[in-house]
Amino acid sequence: MKIVAMIARYLLGLMFFVFGINSFLHFIPQGPPQPGNAGVFVGVLMATHYFYAVGAVMAIAGLLLLIGRFVALALTFLGPILFNILLFHISMAPGSIGLGLFATLLWFLVFWQHRAVFAGLFKASPDA
Repeated sequence: MKIVAMIARYLLGLMFFVFGINSFLHFIPQGPPQPGNAGVFVGVLMATHYFYAVGAVMAIAGLLLLIGRFVALALTFLGPILFNILLFHISMAPGSIGLGLFATLLWFLVFWQHRAVFAGLFKASPDA
């Protein structure tokens, strides 16, 4: 299981590092805008430069996963981003949810390996 979690950590880190720095450098060609609400939503995020903040968090978390330092912090950063990726695809673009589901699977594999770090979050009260 350790090897599977390590491979998942590297894949997740590489994925988020590459897509995070792509927010700034634009080396991955963009396809045509998505139709409907999905395209409008992405357009608003780009027009307001919100993608720069998300891209920075993705790149930093990906780098932390790649170097193997502060893995729990990287997972904490990526949790809300993955939630929003899944929510976007479920509600506006369900046909392209595959990569988001794959990233979520990788996240859970890495989380399971480091679950002891998060144990305090799942206590009913701080005294327990």
